[in-house]
Amino acid sequence: MSDKPIASRPPYADIAPALFDYSERVLFGDVWKRPELAPRDRSLITVAALVALYRTNELPFHLKKALDNGVTREELIELITHLAFYSGWPTANTAMTIAKRVFEEK
Repeated sequence: MSDKPIASRPPYADIAPALFDYSERVLFGDVWKRPELAPRDRSLITVAALVALYRTNELPFHLKKALDNGVTREELIELITHLAFYSGWPTANTAMTIAKRVFEEK
């Protein structure tokens, strides 16, 4: 495990250090660092998947990460609006509420 975490420390890190290590080293290290897609593109893909799959726990972290990776608020709003027609109105409504909260905090 590195001295400086790549991802913010999840609340389970103390009871599941192996899962934390895999997340940090493999997911946010190896996977997110692959050169075939830019971090900005990975963020768009990840946020879209989280919205479509109704993964509300992970969505705030990845919305913030998307903003840090250069995705604009307008692009995220458009992404969520577009997904309303593919993943359903409830997923989009919930995602938009989460996005609004993230934008207000940032």
